[in-house]
Amino acid sequence: MSIKRPRTGGAWSWHQDYGYWYQNGCLYPDMASAFIAIDPNTKANGCMQVLRGSHKMGRIEHGRFGDQTGADPERVEPAARVMDLVYVELEPGDTLFFHSNTLHCSDQNTSESPRWSLLCCYNTKHNNPYKESHHPFYEPLEKLPDSAIKEMGSKLFEAKTDFWDPANDETVGTGKDQ
Repeated sequence: MSIKRPRTGGAWSWHQDYGYWYQNGCLYPDMASAFIAIDPNTKANGCMQVLRGSHKMGRIEHGRFGDQTGADPERVEPAARVMDLVYVELEPGDTLFFHSNTLHCSDQNTSESPRWSLLCCYNTKHNNPYKESHHPFYEPLEKLPDSAIKEMGSKLFEAKTDFWDPANDETVGTGKDQ
């Protein structure tokens, strides 16, 4: 969940999602993200920006730049000169699907409107991280008969794992309200 409250929250610097996932042990960029708008995403409230076609560049080195981990500016700057900058303005329910090597960023929310979005990330089953990570590993699902829905009813279940804690994730920047 990306929560950008009105007149608060930092910007996300240019990055590729695979720039982080690579550090978590995924060998291939065979991944995608779905960015789902909960609130209107506009230029005024700092919507996501992408460089059209940047996914074809391959993985760019990521490192600490200021208070965030992001893509190497020596690669981003020339890419921004030759690729179209697209402001991804979305209405609630709109979804942007993008490749894990797509360069993207967002601005601060300086408007009076909130900008909440849900980000879902997808990895192929052959691309399990080779090292221990806070990200889940591929685990085949057991196919059940339709009757299992009736048998289960509306019982609640307990989560087997704790939720992700950004304080324990070295790929997350330390900027406030990001």
